[in-house]
Amino acid sequence: MDKHQGPDRRSFHVSVIYAMWAVITGALTLPAAIYLLVPPKSKKNTSEWIEAGDISQLKANVPEEFVFRRNRLDGWKVTSEKTTAWVIKQGDSDVVAFTPQCTHLGCAYSYDDKNKEFLCPCHTSTFGLDGKVLTGPAPRALDRYETKIAGSKLMLGDVRKGDA
Repeated sequence: MDKHQGPDRRSFHVSVIYAMWAVITGALTLPAAIYLLVPPKSKKNTSEWIEAGDISQLKANVPEEFVFRRNRLDGWKVTSEKTTAWVIKQGDSDVVAFTPQCTHLGCAYSYDDKNKEFLCPCHTSTFGLDGKVLTGPAPRALDRYETKIAGSKLMLGDVRKGDA
């Protein structure tokens, strides 16, 4: 008896299972590979200006802490975060805005009104109103935001490192 030797039922089912396995593996691997290997679209290299607040009520040479929100891009994720800046009005049109972290270990510092200086309570670094180190282990002056004034609104840009 000459039987036709085609695929039997068992090998057909095994082939279907392997094919489904390959489709599922591809469906899971392709998005992961794209996520890991393709870089996100980069934003323009222009700095983004953020409105920090109104400076019309600022007194000259008296620091004030401004609280504002900014968007931060982390890979594909954009998060809105609350941050602060210490703002000092110097004259009629010149404003300086310092970042809120000490340059020693990144601790938050505050303004000591009695001594007219910024004080980091963690390691007792002190900074003058110009941001320069007065005492303590801080290795450089306070970092500052680029600033521009639009009417009575303070606009903050990129951060510049403080001088050593």
